Amino acid sequence: MSSPHTQLPLTRRGFLLASTGAAAALALTAGPATAAPARRPFGRFGSPSARLTPRTLYVDPEGRGDHTTVKDAVAAATGSGRTLVLAPGTYRETVAVDATRTEATWIGASEDPRDVVIVYDNAAGTPKPGGGTYGTTGSATVTVQADGFTARWITFANDWLRADHPGITGTQAVALKVQGDRSAFHHCRFLGHQDTLYADSIALTSFARQYFAHCYVEGDVDFVFGRATAVHEHCHFRTLNRIDLAAAPYGFVFAPSTAGANPRGHLVTHSRVSSEAPDAAYKLARPWVPSSDTTARPSLVVRDTRLGPGIDAVAPYTNMSDAFPWQNQRFAEYRNSGPGARIAVPENRPQLTREQAASATRETWLGDWRPWKEVC
Repeated sequence: MSSPHTQLPLTRRGFLLASTGAAAALALTAGPATAAPARRPFGRFGSPSARLTPRTLYVDPEGRGDHTTVKDAVAAATGSGRTLVLAPGTYRETVAVDATRTEATWIGASEDPRDVVIVYDNAAGTPKPGGGTYGTTGSATVTVQADGFTARWITFANDWLRADHPGITGTQAVALKVQGDRSAFHHCRFLGHQDTLYADSIALTSFARQYFAHCYVEGDVDFVFGRATAVHEHCHFRTLNRIDLAAAPYGFVFAPSTAGANPRGHLVTHSRVSSEAPDAAYKLARPWVPSSDTTARPSLVVRDTRLGPGIDAVAPYTNMSDAFPWQNQRFAEYRNSGPGARIAVPENRPQLTREQAASATRETWLGDWRPWKEVC
């Protein structure tokens, strides 16, 4: 999505493992991160000599699996119902799961998302070999188009930084773009700055359902966005500091682009929003009505969630384009807490009634799909 800022230098580097944001993500696990012993890089999930299932492949950058890269493993995992077990390591590559590779599962073998990191550093404005630039979609480190995709205990990251590329104005840099229906992410991390997590669908007329549970997402501009029907449950969203900006807003947490025909967009429940930026530096959301779908009516419900002081409680919503004011979209809250949830100007904080809230649930959003009941 477009940014209101063009050149945004940042000095923040090394956020994958050492930043304040990454430290906050420690709540995702019960104890300190510990890599699997060298003799068991795949933990309790078998090995090439003792496969979890015949359709399981093992990935290890040290060469102890079937493949050393995720990309090669995906290429080999044709058809439906394939499982990839990823040993601890940093996988610097871009990966695409096309629509034919349905019902795939990726597992971080150590069961700690800090140990398995898939990362690259393309941005929308990064020049492509042969000419042109990648654009927002092309910047994604991982793209998933297939239905039925599940990931557990994995970090998806884009470590492109504005400060390193002052001449590039297309600063969108996606960590994950997911378009498939029934896409579930459990105990995963999504790290980036602008446009970190792109929860989308394969087409305007496709209402893809996605579920994010016990996940951690960090960024600055529109860092959770897209037109999916997405449930974020027990998640932690963290806004980053912006030493390059003299005044707020520093950015926006959510930027839904829900199709007008879709009754449900993003639902955030039993989660929290924290910040390393000054108080009130961030807006909770702004609506994205893309040029490809000017009939979109962005939808976002945030309920039973703690909003920290980094959120502007007086005016938590703003416009991306004055032609599509946020008041005409489908934004609502219910029973939120924290200083960022304080209702200072009631007309700026639309609230669900108790009757409306009764249907703003994961069950309503996801229909006959019950990903929270899945076990690994």
